[in-house]
Amino acid sequence: METNLRKLRKAHGLTQLALQMETGIEQALLSKLETGERIPPTESLLVLADYYKVSIDYILKRTENPEVNR
Repeated sequence: METNLRKLRKAHGLTQLALQMETGIEQALLSKLETGERIPPTESLLVLADYYKVSIDYILKRTENPEVNR
């Protein structure tokens, strides 16, 4: 099953290596997050949510609404 993190990365036309360069999150960790092998650490969640401008709940698949609640 494809994760929202993988969907977001592909929608932005990025490779995992390019995303690593943009966010500073190691490619190996990004790979594990995308496959569901690891739960994102809080710091990584914040970085990715800010980078993609989506909610943390969307990244964690708690909702299909990517909008950030403000």
